[in-house]
Amino acid sequence: MLPLVFTVLVLYSCFLTSGSCDLYDELKELKTEFDINLYQRLAQPENRTNLIVAPASVSISLGLLQFGAQGNTFMQLENALGYNIQDPKVQDFLHTGYEEVTNSSQGPVVQLACALFVQAGVHLSPDFIEHTALWANSSLQKINFSEPNSTAAQINEWVTGNTEGGEADCIHLDTVGSPLTQMAVVSTMYFKSMWQKKFSFTDTQSLPFTTAEGVTLKVPTMYHTAEINYGQFHTASLERFGVAELPYLGETVSMFVVLPSDRRTSLSQIESHLSAKIITVWANSLKRMKMDIFLPRFRIQSHFDLKMVLPALGITEMFDPTEADFKGISGKIIPYIRNDHSVYRFIVDVYMIFV
Repeated sequence: MLPLVFTVLVLYSCFLTSGSCDLYDELKELKTEFDINLYQRLAQPENRTNLIVAPASVSISLGLLQFGAQGNTFMQLENALGYNIQDPKVQDFLHTGYEEVTNSSQGPVVQLACALFVQAGVHLSPDFIEHTALWANSSLQKINFSEPNSTAAQINEWVTGNTEGGEADCIHLDTVGSPLTQMAVVSTMYFKSMWQKKFSFTDTQSLPFTTAEGVTLKVPTMYHTAEINYGQFHTASLERFGVAELPYLGETVSMFVVLPSDRRTSLSQIESHLSAKIITVWANSLKRMKMDIFLPRFRIQSHFDLKMVLPALGITEMFDPTEADFKGISGKIIPYIRNDHSVYRFIVDVYMIFV
């Protein structure tokens, strides 16, 4: 569902405002382009299916791996993300964003975290350990992958601790059960906030909602009247749509709701129109107006395999045991996975709670 996606994209970029204007604007655009590219790759096979994704959670993990990557593996990560994580200016930009997002004293609660779970006994480079300690609330955790029950429990405990007691048992035994697994990257993003103007529970009622298949259903629908930022736009093919900005408490973070003007226009037609520049145009072009707002109540969970998506972004070597070069992590090549299995058991779990 497109409205949820834009909450994630705007959530990450709206705080990144300090520093050299030209450089930071360029990095913000590169960061947003990665977010959009990732979403579009995920959305293609999930057409007509509700979807929620937090690109910041994925980019944190890829950034951490970039510290340990070398050669062409490093180049693939750099090209996909759009930046070189070794550049001090890039690190300053990203650290500023992470700190401002997670240290907000009022308004939304945002927590980003990343952990590299490493097989006990594997030697790690001192430089990589130092980078990990300074990187976006990341940590190194020793673990024994030959014991899948305790491994899953330890990872789930970490997830719960970084999502304010969020859903546990998210890592299943079939995910970590291979005794050949040597490392696992796990990242989380937790978001919780109240609306700037709350929807009243007493105003929630059952109203018609038309699905992508044209079926009309009765669903619980929230309602209120408020002054919001709103604009109308069209794609290059002239499909018209409206964009409404619904701010959360403190008005530093907003949900952008996108709705086609014609019921015959699918969201996929609008999604193909997306770019960092387009989203900037939306944010700068909305006008204040009083509107009646109807929004279905929803709860969404999404599961997807990044190993099927990242190669479409040009990241292929990290999954190839004959090509992957992560000598920067251990100082030597480690036979993480043999045969035709991925060199990394790459796991990214995303938790987002909307209130």
